[in-house]
Amino acid sequence: MIVASHISKYFGSFAALDDFSCSISDGCIYGLVGSNGAGKSTFLRLISGVYSSEKGEIHIDGEPVFDNMGMKQRIVFVPDELYFLPRCNMQRMAKLYASMYENFSYEKFYRLATTFDLDIKKKINTFSKGMKRQAATVLALSCNADYIMFDETFDGLDPVMRNLLKRILYADICERNSTIIISSHSLRELEDTCDQLAMLHSGRIIFESDVMNLKTSLFKIQVAFSKDYDKDTFKAIDMLHYQKSGSVATMIVRGNRDEVAALIKAMNPLLFEIIPLSLEEVFIYEMDALGYECNEVLL
Repeated sequence: MIVASHISKYFGSFAALDDFSCSISDGCIYGLVGSNGAGKSTFLRLISGVYSSEKGEIHIDGEPVFDNMGMKQRIVFVPDELYFLPRCNMQRMAKLYASMYENFSYEKFYRLATTFDLDIKKKINTFSKGMKRQAATVLALSCNADYIMFDETFDGLDPVMRNLLKRILYADICERNSTIIISSHSLRELEDTCDQLAMLHSGRIIFESDVMNLKTSLFKIQVAFSKDYDKDTFKAIDMLHYQKSGSVATMIVRGNRDEVAALIKAMNPLLFEIIPLSLEEVFIYEMDALGYECNEVLL
């Protein structure tokens, strides 16, 4: 389990992370979303032991990470800006990784390279952007680390490769109970991938939730009545948003769907419909309730 407690990290006068705290359970896919400069990459580098924090602590299974070589054997990090040895191929890179990770599996390396249809003898500098991302992913997963971190995981991958990568990540978790942390600018990329999501802004987590609970506890309702009504008609309902156009009202509601449905049906509506929300819509309304503008955070 990863536990970050009141982390602060500065670059000169700029606070990349400011009193940042979170906990990440084992065997899950944890997503970080936010704009450039929100602190996603800095947090991943702190977990990986690349950086040390000025304030606070990060522990994995109760141990500090920075300057802990034993713990770093259990962690692999794929950064946004990839690095490979000059003029090398994947075979040479595999030897480098194997020299650093005692659990590196050549069998897994060859299997994944074949799955992604990558030529391990071809120089990596001739690969496309997406192929380089695939190569880095194959090398990272072959390390059999307990904690795997990807900064902008799907950058440069086409839809087919994205779906393939997702399936491979799921399989790794199921087989080894690994923990995967993914950062992205896009909620849509993470919506069907992550178990938990955290939205970062200005070095802090402004919203964090289990994805399934988040999506099931917030929903949209459209309703209409034969008689006149207004927002006060629904005082018993926890509403984040209310809008009425003509005789039809649209509400964003938080709570138990069955209980809310029973309450509204008892009012004998002419129209009643519950509409599921996308994860992006859920975050927009939740952030609005917290006083944030979505565009301010994601753009």
